[in-house]
Amino acid sequence: MPQKLPTLKKHTVFAAAKINLFLHIHKRLSNGYHELSSLVTFVDIGDVVTVEEADSFSFHVTGTFSKHFNDKDINPFLDSENLVVKAARALSQVTDMPLNVKVTLEKNLPIAAGLGGGSSDAAAAIWGLQELWGVERNAEYLPPLLKKLGADVPVCYSCRPSMVTGIGEHLAPAPDMPEIPIVLVNPMLPCSTEEIFLRFDAEKNQKIEHDQNYHFGTLHDIVKTLKNSENDLYIPAKHVVPEIANIIHALDSRKECLFARMSGSGASCFGLFETYEQAEKASAEIKHDNPDWWVKTGWLNRPERY
Repeated sequence: MPQKLPTLKKHTVFAAAKINLFLHIHKRLSNGYHELSSLVTFVDIGDVVTVEEADSFSFHVTGTFSKHFNDKDINPFLDSENLVVKAARALSQVTDMPLNVKVTLEKNLPIAAGLGGGSSDAAAAIWGLQELWGVERNAEYLPPLLKKLGADVPVCYSCRPSMVTGIGEHLAPAPDMPEIPIVLVNPMLPCSTEEIFLRFDAEKNQKIEHDQNYHFGTLHDIVKTLKNSENDLYIPAKHVVPEIANIIHALDSRKECLFARMSGSGASCFGLFETYEQAEKASAEIKHDNPDWWVKTGWLNRPERY
């Protein structure tokens, strides 16, 4: 009877899209980053990262938006700038684990969309490799590694509703929030974070963030809080991608939409609804009227990640 070959280990991790419910920018720091405060949470819409044992390291991209990756992005031997590759290499170095893995990214989120896609992909790769290698999750090396990869990577690694401060590295648990039906819309136009911040005048925008005892027990509590907050990057993003204003109008014009806002540095926007049926109806109408837009219906605070 032939000997059964051992099955190679394989782990699949969901990389949830990040939503900035509000985003306040306070000042520009000497290192080029900006000090901010933001209420961040996640949705059950996102990419998928799979890591599996292999003879050598390789990186592959599949999915709806895989066509946006070039050879340098995908080939890890061409000094790839892709965050997934950087994350895998960085974790391998600090853990002394050989990088004999195949990493596959199923890219379902638009590129440069303000949904933290690249950061969430990198965080998911780290999570999956830790599982594959059986290494400690809360090791001392982890916070500086996540921060070095990018300002959004720490919160994407936690994948929990958080109050985010500093440049993104200081996380505090957000008050408990209900699951909320959400519609995400992107105009299928890239919105460069770097360009948005170049247009953003931090000196004119400095504000004092007062301590607030947020209460998010119900959807209407959340909407009330959001109406007293902002996304400070909306104005510069709207100048770079004017279509963002059309998306906000499309969401706001649905009478069932309780609140609409741009996420992150754009161009994706979200609308919050009371019922999933209302969200689906709005999503179908917006997609019918704007067939070139990317439109998805999902649940806020239900990432179903790990």
